[in-house]
Amino acid sequence: MDRKIILTATFLGTMSIVLGAFGAHALKDVLAENQLITFETGVRYQMYHAFFLLFLGTTSLVPEKTKKIILYLVLVGILFFSGSIYLLATNSLTSIDFKFVGPITPIGGLLLIAAWTVLFLYFLKRKG
Repeated sequence: MDRKIILTATFLGTMSIVLGAFGAHALKDVLAENQLITFETGVRYQMYHAFFLLFLGTTSLVPEKTKKIILYLVLVGILFFSGSIYLLATNSLTSIDFKFVGPITPIGGLLLIAAWTVLFLYFLKRKG
């Protein structure tokens, strides 16, 4: 499980850098400032959670079952939260109206909060 988590963390981190560079360079001239800021929010939260997973995959303090739950919450959370933000921020560049994904963003945020809460509750209940 640790290998899977670390691979996921490094993939998410790499994609954060790629998307951040894409936003800063390729999208700079085609999106409004508020759209760029929105796009950067998706990148930032994706990178935060790449670091979170990197910690999770390298610690022996958390049992495998808890790690697995957190991994899936983060993966779906990033897909929903950051993914929907990327689509909404670049909506003006496509012929597809991605506004229908708007309600997915807060669900993704709740899943990310749930991932952190699972870790918090594990340590709260842990003896010693």
